Amino acid sequence: MNKISSRQHGILEHFLVLKQGLSIEKLADALAISRTAVQQHFYALESEGYIKKNAETKTAGRPITLYAITDKGINHFPKHYAWMAELILDDLLETVSIKDGEVYMTKLGNKLASQLHQFEGKSLTERVIQLMVIMNELGFVVRQTVNEQEKSCLQACNCIYHDLAQKYPQICQFDLALMTSTLDESIELTRCMAKGDMLCEFLILNCE
Repeated sequence: MNKISSRQHGILEHFLVLKQGLSIEKLADALAISRTAVQQHFYALESEGYIKKNAETKTAGRPITLYAITDKGINHFPKHYAWMAELILDDLLETVSIKDGEVYMTKLGNKLASQLHQFEGKSLTERVIQLMVIMNELGFVVRQTVNEQEKSCLQACNCIYHDLAQKYPQICQFDLALMTSTLDESIELTRCMAKGDMLCEFLILNCE
């Protein structure tokens, strides 16, 4: 289920309010729709991991299943981290030297790389493919190609923190550290959108 319906979104809102659990019967009464309709929505939401069976209770001797929202269900609702991240980085990078900022961003890139175990035991070609998958999931649009000098490189057609990188170019060290650590190869940033180029180009020095 790539996109839940507006009705299912509304059902999840009820679960947010009543985290202790909801029954099909109770929600059917609250929404003034049939029990069968609610049951179908519950089945879809449960199959995708948005809700789960939480407990059973008895009403007039009849067992009733209670459902509760899962972490995935909670995370369905939008979270806006970008403004907070920008505020924190803006405050941090204003108070340290450019060199210290580069060191900090390198540390962050290496820290993220250390948490990505899917690169272990893979060839360089496999690691490049895996890195592209991760970067695309983060919001980059990345492709592997050869540049004008016929050197193998990764090109990012966008920057997910472009405005901030224009103000603090040391942020680019995060990408360089992440790529260097995950590929276990030397990487050179040969073109940079924050410096006016049309894209960001990362040259893989030991890749033919």
